[in-house]
Amino acid sequence: MAMGPIHSGGQRGRRTPMAEINVTPMVDVMLVLLIIFMVTAPLLVAGVPVDMPESKAGALDQEQEPISISLDPAGAIFIGDQEVPAEELGARLATLAGNSKEEGGPRVFLRADRGLDYGRVMSVMGEINAAGLRKVALVSVASGEGQ
Repeated sequence: MAMGPIHSGGQRGRRTPMAEINVTPMVDVMLVLLIIFMVTAPLLVAGVPVDMPESKAGALDQEQEPISISLDPAGAIFIGDQEVPAEELGARLATLAGNSKEEGGPRVFLRADRGLDYGRVMSVMGEINAAGLRKVALVSVASGEGQ
């Protein structure tokens, strides 16, 4: 507990306790926690672990939540965090395109592992195009950022 100034009137050498709370340490801790959450929150967005290639392109501005399609190292296809068999991909994408009010369908982010065959990625892009989705972006990791 902090002590107040020494009063010379009557009580010589005694200090009186202060009734004030020092909030500076609490504010410091809260700011550190805020920074930690701001840094880690974007890293929790991707649910499927994919080793993406690097790119020097900047991030895209986005107004609505895009559809995330991922191909893992084994070639399995995921829409969001849900695995979709390759034969059902076209029907699922057509449903998503039909539910959208935007021209060209909703924005689609395609993430693929760098070790996958180019033909596998192109077949998924063909399914996306055949479903009527025209706003497709290939996602990569910025140089030096890692996963």
